[in-house]
Amino acid sequence: MILTETSGRGPRWLAGTAWPLRMALLAGLGALAGLGQVPFAWPVVTLAVLVLVMWLARAGVGFRDGWALGLGYFALTLRWIVEPFLVEPERTGWMAPFGLFFMAAGLALFWGAAFGIARRLRLGLLGLVALWAGVEVLRSLIFTGFPWVLVGHVWSETPLAQLAAMVGVHGLTLMTLGAAAVLASPGAGLLLRGAVPVALVAAWAFLDPGPAPEAGPDAPIVRIVQPNVPQADKWNPDLQAEHFERLLSLSGPPKGAARPASLVVWPETAITDLLEWAGPTLALGTQVSGGAPLATGVVRRDEEGRYYNSLVVTDAEGAVRDLYDKVHLVPFGEYMPYRSLLSRVGLRAIADVQGEGFTAGTGSRLIDVPGLGPVRPLICYEGIFAEEIGRERPRFLLLVTNDAWFGVSAGPQQHLALGRLRAIEQGLPLVRAANTGISAMIDGKGRVLASLPLNEAGALDAALPPALAPTLYSRWGDWPVAVLLLLAIAWAFRHRALDRATPRA
Repeated sequence: MILTETSGRGPRWLAGTAWPLRMALLAGLGALAGLGQVPFAWPVVTLAVLVLVMWLARAGVGFRDGWALGLGYFALTLRWIVEPFLVEPERTGWMAPFGLFFMAAGLALFWGAAFGIARRLRLGLLGLVALWAGVEVLRSLIFTGFPWVLVGHVWSETPLAQLAAMVGVHGLTLMTLGAAAVLASPGAGLLLRGAVPVALVAAWAFLDPGPAPEAGPDAPIVRIVQPNVPQADKWNPDLQAEHFERLLSLSGPPKGAARPASLVVWPETAITDLLEWAGPTLALGTQVSGGAPLATGVVRRDEEGRYYNSLVVTDAEGAVRDLYDKVHLVPFGEYMPYRSLLSRVGLRAIADVQGEGFTAGTGSRLIDVPGLGPVRPLICYEGIFAEEIGRERPRFLLLVTNDAWFGVSAGPQQHLALGRLRAIEQGLPLVRAANTGISAMIDGKGRVLASLPLNEAGALDAALPPALAPTLYSRWGDWPVAVLLLLAIAWAFRHRALDRATPRA
């Protein structure tokens, strides 16, 4: 039967391999599977590795095998995680190798759990597919969530990314694992297995959005500023005047500009003064830009002395018109879980402010940009969470970030790819302003219409594309995928019961 074999029949050469070699082989396979993620973006390699893993799984691979596979995968794809520890190497550099190992090993536990449960309960490939996709959903949500380098992300640079508008990234993950299982299952038959690559090629051709249409003459112009301030220099008081001058010089109208900007966007924490002292800075920024409203990241302190990573939007005079406090903070980056305990051993958040972590905002919401309407603000980390965009539909998504933390590694490129997927899922343009890049204007099909490269200071004036019609994903979210996962697990249990009830010859 297709994907429901539960007897453990299959290749057994791995079972006789000494466990250290077995773990090393599976970790190597995991690393190969990671080549589908940006910046390599070789999704066919990932699919081929997944087929091999499913083939091996028919002989029975358990928790330890799944964990080793995940360890190799996450160690390769998340290697950029060492970069934040190296910004201040004298204080946090010693934690870099531990950070990578424990991040990879911890995330690999999810994969190990899927393999272990599928084997122990004899749920066959169908059960493994459902559990594997399910733990990818689970790690996106629990312990504040970390939906980075999900299996479905391997298609982000291909036309198949357009499927995210219908089924979201978790749907892409389920389809990828399901396709691999069909190709590895002898019960699928030659015809069905041959249909998988044919469907893949056909979808690749059919879903290609093609070039973006020309912007209309009335499209608003958004000026995106990328100051390119290294993280090690960002909070140096001796350099802040120079950094501010750079912001101002980039915010003015470029020579030969046909139309004035309707909005100027600075990155996350572009202003190093606290908001309570930043009035003159905001006024000067709007003045230099020709009176366009300014959206910028800034640190805010409330009356009780709590700090917030915030985004403000000004009016034409530079007065704050609307404000948003970041809701989804980075654990161990912007705040320290179990702070009272861990501070006793000298640990504190990497992005500490005045010895304190940031406080989370009270809720996700839309903000108003004069002349452009409602906007969904996203500050850095928040842009990786598809579930948090919300049902209230904005004119566009506004993401400000400081990817200088990630250096010149894969991190900024992966972060950009996740932003493109958010645009596709919602059918909405995404304005992305990053301190050191990659800043971009992205349309509702995920096409990068204009961008600034990594580690270059600059500004770009880009026409804001129209919002597309609401997508299926924006209406239904991940509920259809959740139902499919539950049905698949139930079907796997049913066939396990039938398999046990069938007399053996």
